[in-house]
Formats: sequence, C-alpha cells, structure tokens
Amino acid sequence: MKFLKGFGLATACWLSTASADVQPVSVYDKARDRAIPVEITYPQSHTKCSEKAPCPVAFLGAGYGMSHTDYTFLAKVLNKHGYLVVAIGHELPGDPPLSVSGNLFETRSENWQRGAKTLAFLHGELQSTMTGYDFNHLTLVGHSNGGDISAWLGNEGKPYVKQIITLDHRRVPLPKTKEIKVLSIRASDFAADPGVLPSEAEQAEFGSCVVTIPKARHNDIADFGPGWLKDKIAQLMNLHFAGKPCDAIKSA
Repeated sequence: MKFLKGFGLATACWLSTASADVQPVSVYDKARDRAIPVEITYPQSHTKCSEKAPCPVAFLGAGYGMSHTDYTFLAKVLNKHGYLVVAIGHELPGDPPLSVSGNLFETRSENWQRGAKTLAFLHGELQSTMTGYDFNHLTLVGHSNGGDISAWLGNEGKPYVKQIITLDHRRVPLPKTKEIKVLSIRASDFAADPGVLPSEAEQAEFGSCVVTIPKARHNDIADFGPGWLKDKIAQLMNLHFAGKPCDAIKSA
C-alpha cells in the first residue's frame, strides 16, 4: 500500500499508476494525524478523462464494521458510468467505537462529523493531485453508517456535493434541496428513524427518490450478499444514472 504524505509524492503516485484498475493507497491528513486508507478504481473509459473533459468522481463509504473494500460491486457500477471511485476507510484503530446507547443521533454525531471531515479533506487533497477528474461535482455513496456520513456532509452545504446515493442508512436526514440529487435504496428489515427519508411530497418537490427492495436485508448489502440483491441494486443505480424518473425506478 502506498502512503501519500505530500503533494509531490502524491502526484507521482497518481501519474505512475493512472492506468491501473485498482489502486490501494493511504492518504495522510497531517492536521488530524490520520492515515486514511482508500482504494481507487478507475472508470472504464479513464483514458478519455482530461482537464478539458474531466470524468465524474464518487466517494464510497462502508457500513460500520465493514471494510471499504467490501463494495466492489458498487464500484463496478459506478466505473461503468464513467466514475472514478474512491472507497474510503473511515474507522481507524484508536477511534472511539460507534455508540449503541442513548439518543443515537446525539451519541453518534462525533462519528459522522469525523467522517464528514475525512470526506472534505479527501476532496481537497485529491483534487489538487488528480487531474482529469471533476471533484467539483462530487457524488457521495454510502451503505449504512457510510450513508449517514454522506448525508451529514450533504447537510453542511458544501457546494461541490451534487449527488448522494445511500444504501439503507438510518440515522441522518437526507438533504432537502434541489441542489443535491438524492437516491436512497432501502432494505426491508429495518426502518429509518423518523425524518431521515423525504416524504412522497418532498421527493416530488426536491426531485429525490426512495426505493425499497422487498426481502432485502440490511447486512446483505455488500460483496458477500446474494447475487439477486446486488443485481437489483445495480439495476436501480443504472436507471438512476440514465436519468429515469423516480416512478420508473420504483416500478423496475
């Protein structure tokens, strides 16, 4: 695993391996003394990405207790649609464990804030070292706690966050704005907390979309999950990227 500590080294690493399909690295956040593990996968058409025609970028966050490398099926869907995918390991040794008691929105907020800071740091760091990719129209994708982190950053009003796709996140309300395109794919075994998901009226107002997959389990949304579930999630994301209306996505 490469350890990126400065702009010069980072630039050299990106340029020397830009043709690789998968690149595991560690990006160092000096201000917080955090070596953030990431795995980068390149779009299928990465040779066409340039400063004049930059390819889109997606940050991918894992569920708590999961590895950031457990979602290659999602990365492949995103790569197919031209995205550079940065899968991010949010939890490091020494971090406090995710709270399981009390008012979870309050007791877990430290985790989500920390994760949002990591996303913001990576946005700035990678934008300065990776040319040919559009970090100013960023897509955030996250399962469970990774989706909560994505929603948290989306609610901070960062102008570069343009799209959020969550997979069964449950705690942090999704942004309610026309400035951020939202798709939330839901499993069937747990309900989100009140106010987390936009209502039908809010979906119509803001252009967001909430889709539930029957018989899907929260803990199966990963590479080790059943093939039918991964195929269904891929189908819904493909329709979303094709610009299909929410009604069409829900009826798929």
